[in-house]
Amino acid sequence: MSTAKGMDLIMIVRTWHGIVPLEKAEGFRIYLQNTGIAEVKALSGNKGAYIYSQSQGEFEHFYMVSYWESIRSIHSFTGSNPHIAVTYPEDNKYCLISDPIVLHHEVQKVPSEFPLYL
Repeated sequence: MSTAKGMDLIMIVRTWHGIVPLEKAEGFRIYLQNTGIAEVKALSGNKGAYIYSQSQGEFEHFYMVSYWESIRSIHSFTGSNPHIAVTYPEDNKYCLISDPIVLHHEVQKVPSEFPLYL
């Protein structure tokens, strides 16, 4: 990717969302850290990954946000269809309801922690 003089390199941020029942949230956080986050961070082209969660009623919403050099580098995690959520064999153990589609956006830098705008 080329950049204009004085501009940061453009990267891709990939955002996934899923929910689990509150009583499974802490276990799911550990599971997500050991599956999706660990796998993503080990791949070439990944620039960082974060988990953010928030309770709503009887559910915990989880957001996994990962930063990549390019859409092409995301393929090492997703295969040929980067817009479809990556799933794992034990997802059902946590009663996960996963959004099947993930979002991609261009960004100029990776934050030092997951940004919260309240």
